[in-house]
Amino acid sequence: MTDHGGSQELEVLAGLVERVTYHNAENGFCVLRAKARGHRDLVTVVGHAAIISAGEWITASGEWINDRTHGQQFKARFMRTSAPSSIEGIEKYLGSGMIRGIGPVYAKKMVKAFGEKVFDVIEAEPDRLREVTGIGAVRAKRITDAWAEQKVIREIMVFLHSHGVGTARSVRIYKTYGVDAVQVMTENPYRLARDIRGIGFKTADAIAMKLGIEKTAPIRVRAGISYALTEAMDEGHCGLPVDELGPLAVELLEVPRELVQMALELELTEGTVVADTVGDTSCVFLGGLYNAERRIAERIQGLLGGALPWAAIDADKALPWIEQKTGLTLAPSQDAAIRLALASKVMVLTGGPGVGKTTIVNAILRILAAKGVEMLLCAPTGRAAKRMTEATGFEAKTIHRLLETDPKTGSFKRGEEHPLECELLVVDETSMVDVMLMQALLKAVPPEAALLIVGDIDQLPSVGPGQVLADIISSAAVPVVRLTEVFRQAAQSRIITSAHRINQGLVPDLTRPEGDSDFFFVPADDPEAAVPRIVELVKTRIPQRFGLDPVRDIQVLCPMNRGGVGARSLNVELQAALNPAGERKVERFGWTFAPGDKVMQIENDYEKDVYNGDIGYIDDVDPDAGELNVSFDGRSVTYGFGELDTLVPAYAVTIHKSQGSEYPAVVIPVLTQHYAMLQRNLLYTGITRGKRLVVLVGQKKAIGIAVRNVSGRRRWSKLNEWLASPQDAAARTATG
Repeated sequence: MTDHGGSQELEVLAGLVERVTYHNAENGFCVLRAKARGHRDLVTVVGHAAIISAGEWITASGEWINDRTHGQQFKARFMRTSAPSSIEGIEKYLGSGMIRGIGPVYAKKMVKAFGEKVFDVIEAEPDRLREVTGIGAVRAKRITDAWAEQKVIREIMVFLHSHGVGTARSVRIYKTYGVDAVQVMTENPYRLARDIRGIGFKTADAIAMKLGIEKTAPIRVRAGISYALTEAMDEGHCGLPVDELGPLAVELLEVPRELVQMALELELTEGTVVADTVGDTSCVFLGGLYNAERRIAERIQGLLGGALPWAAIDADKALPWIEQKTGLTLAPSQDAAIRLALASKVMVLTGGPGVGKTTIVNAILRILAAKGVEMLLCAPTGRAAKRMTEATGFEAKTIHRLLETDPKTGSFKRGEEHPLECELLVVDETSMVDVMLMQALLKAVPPEAALLIVGDIDQLPSVGPGQVLADIISSAAVPVVRLTEVFRQAAQSRIITSAHRINQGLVPDLTRPEGDSDFFFVPADDPEAAVPRIVELVKTRIPQRFGLDPVRDIQVLCPMNRGGVGARSLNVELQAALNPAGERKVERFGWTFAPGDKVMQIENDYEKDVYNGDIGYIDDVDPDAGELNVSFDGRSVTYGFGELDTLVPAYAVTIHKSQGSEYPAVVIPVLTQHYAMLQRNLLYTGITRGKRLVVLVGQKKAIGIAVRNVSGRRRWSKLNEWLASPQDAAARTATG
């Protein structure tokens, strides 16, 4: 639809929301069924709202469209909501789950007790709520708090609308700043681009223009520089070459190069951004990331410079003792690795699957435990920490738990002032650790302790900025043991031999295996063919042949989220096939949740103590209480329906999200549709997640593309240089 400079007449629609068919709290997108003035039948309204409940009165301006699939709809550009006034509306509104703890039952009781005055009671005489049977102090407080929040949201939305911010963006702005939204926007609208995912510089810019900020205003040009660098950070970079940053900012801002230069100098003077070189290239870094990389280098150098925390160990005695204890015969490479670790203050142990990393770590831990050395073990994810505990017999924690996250602020209680109590810290799956988390961890390591860094350098780099493990290894500042020899027992596994072939740039053997195997290729030329094959494999073929549970033991891993064989659409198909919802279910944020569903947490929640990537299973859904319970490794966690935007079904997840986890069986679609994501380290990471079985579904051609594509386009970071020349890092710190 074309918009002729706003001259097009928008229609206005007003009515009562009968049902919220769909609402995504992340972006506010909603589909409503409404009883509209002047319409006999219910109409479908599509738009955006921060909060929306059945029973509310909406006033929307927009136009009618005829959707091919859904028929006639009213597409709202702006939508204002107000509290309902009719008894029917009030009861529907209160019972719709907008206030946690009130379902249809309590809504009926409250309306019966107070009639149309119910909102006045909540606002002015909240103590009277206790007159309703079943409403105690806790529930009463919950009701009044929720009501107050709804009121503030409405006021903020009115302000944002008056400055031409559409409802969808208003929702995100409110989500980020809460009650301070109005103040932030009037002071510096460019903060929106920095703080809110999905609000680009262009959007913040349009708002700034409405508020009367000039195109050449320093606040605008300076914001453009930070924004360009933040975009680079999303690609994993800590900084950008000046030659790339300048033109990028000029293009973003449409202002002369001289203005960009002036703004860059201002940003540099203030320390928001920092200039330095990577090799011979002049770069500009975001201040926080630059300092974090520098501090990582200093801490490692500081650790390297200290004495070993344990008395010298005679490896000639310790190694035969450990062989006798474990009944293992150590290979020469393992023997050498253990000797080096026992004599090193900091060491890196890297290598792929089947090369005996766990055997070495176990031997080191047992020898040192026998000497009374205090040890702590950690990994970036809950799954990786659990695997480490199972493999070593020593308790491992996630880095967040080890550093004792403060649930209120998300910051860590452990640090320089309050360091960890250990003589050896072992970090596993270090390839996943980004610059900011590594800095926090090293800050908490006592200077006298030793550090053992374990990881697989060929896996995907961290989702966050930097390439910590790769930089530490390439700096040559720390002793590194790189294991390449696949041991005999592991070499019988086609999963392991295929992973190593991929790593060497060779296409794995995709022919049908004779007899038993743990690695299969199932051809499918397009998503239409692949999807039913994947569903059949997970639902019947793999469980029948290998005796595995389709929900708990088999994980579909996708190169990406979008597309016909992406994680999103496969989740819909697999959920319908493996766990169709019965009566007890809830639909929120575009997904259905029902007992038995496998779900994944997609952001860190310090209060609930669940973290991005944790997988759990829904035990129960309680529509009356507006809550559902999820079991994470045997621990029950309660979510209000309004909090379900942090959970997604996890029958299929992206390979990125699977890092640090292992599953009995994995099924990986590999099709040319994923062209942008087909990289060697992605395929290698996916295949190495499978313990007993890996099935690739797709085209040989796509697998060939992935194997040949060593894209890891180099990330701009400086950690390896800081590590390689310690005096440089120390001098900077002394002056910085």
